[in-house]
Amino acid sequence: MKKFILHLLIIVSISCSSQESIIVKKEKIDWKNYKGLFQDAEQTQFKAQFKFLQNVKLYEITYLSDSLKIQSFATFPKKEGKYPVIIFNRGGNRDFGALSLTKEKHKLFFPPMFSKITNNGYIVIGSNYRESGKSEGKDEFGGKDVNDVLNLLKVVKEFPKADTTRIGMYGWSRGGMMTYLSLIKTSKIKTAIIGGAPTDLTIIDRADMETNVYAPLIPNYRENKQEELKKRSAFYFANKFPKNIPLLILHGDADKRVSVSNPIKLSKELDKYNIPYSLKIYKEGNHGLTKNKKEVNREVLDWFQKYLRN
Repeated sequence: MKKFILHLLIIVSISCSSQESIIVKKEKIDWKNYKGLFQDAEQTQFKAQFKFLQNVKLYEITYLSDSLKIQSFATFPKKEGKYPVIIFNRGGNRDFGALSLTKEKHKLFFPPMFSKITNNGYIVIGSNYRESGKSEGKDEFGGKDVNDVLNLLKVVKEFPKADTTRIGMYGWSRGGMMTYLSLIKTSKIKTAIIGGAPTDLTIIDRADMETNVYAPLIPNYRENKQEELKKRSAFYFANKFPKNIPLLILHGDADKRVSVSNPIKLSKELDKYNIPYSLKIYKEGNHGLTKNKKEVNREVLDWFQKYLRN
């Protein structure tokens, strides 16, 4: 009897610990604290260009990843119901490209993008990987920081509105690399969209990437350069991608930051291993496909509608 009670206590203990929250703080963003969004002094009516904000709730969420406090942001539809989830992986490194609530140089003013996707019936969440924004830790550019993305899967489980059977991923540039890395570490993603992402880091087209990013951020870079770069390159682990997760790959043929040869080279590996994908190359498109935003936004929504919502 004592043994039975002991076993029961152990089971209960394990069950409780598995359900422990990793969310440290969840704070709703009040847009009335931000100037220039409203057309009236009472701040009851958004300006026309910010109307997309009126049907969404935005939260700053701090969660634990490898015992580090990581900053993230999430947008939710105000209307009740269950919604598919999109995890957005931003580009850049350290604070360059970090998610920001305001327009700042070299940062991503994310509320318009998150909110417009949310207005189409999705919960959107993205993090500032370690060593960016308010996040603790050290950026390893595709090393342990990938856990900051994977732990968002645990975070969204705590959202009552989240349909965790329908989770998609969307990453741009370095965020695309993070997406590829995530796909070989979890089976919980139904589909993914990748834009402007490096797929073979061993081909160094820009010397500044090695000097300013790879060498200072990637552990053991000097000792194991090729091995560490291959670990982060989808071209070398394409055989590990699940065959039931369709990929949409977007790139500009005039991308000066990440050569269009990257997705083209990867596509041959995807063909070899029968990985479902669609590659769209935009003529004269730059790294962010800034001149093709409307078309890209439509592609993104149509893809998630087809492979995540349906």
